[in-house]
Amino acid sequence: MKFLSMYKSVERNTPPTAEAMAAMGKLIEEGMKAGWLLATEGCLPSALGARVRRSGGNVTVTDGPFTEAKEVVGGFAILKANSKEEAIQLAKDFLKVSRRRGM
Repeated sequence: MKFLSMYKSVERNTPPTAEAMAAMGKLIEEGMKAGWLLATEGCLPSALGARVRRSGGNVTVTDGPFTEAKEVVGGFAILKANSKEEAIQLAKDFLKVSRRRGM
């Protein structure tokens, strides 16, 4: 089964450190080789984005930036797991690396 894991992050004006990128690169490589990680990407800053919503028959567009932390998606990962429980554990392991390294 495939699971979508989205993570939120605090927006910064600086990129992650080289150490953080190396740690995430290692995790991604290992996950892809093992087959549990199918895809992953980080998102651009919300200042460059827009939110498109449909309500009834109306479509609204709101340009970023979005100041509410609950509105900011930092990235996503598509995980392959045999159960919801396994997917949750994979997501936890993935977040340990991204949060610890300031991603």
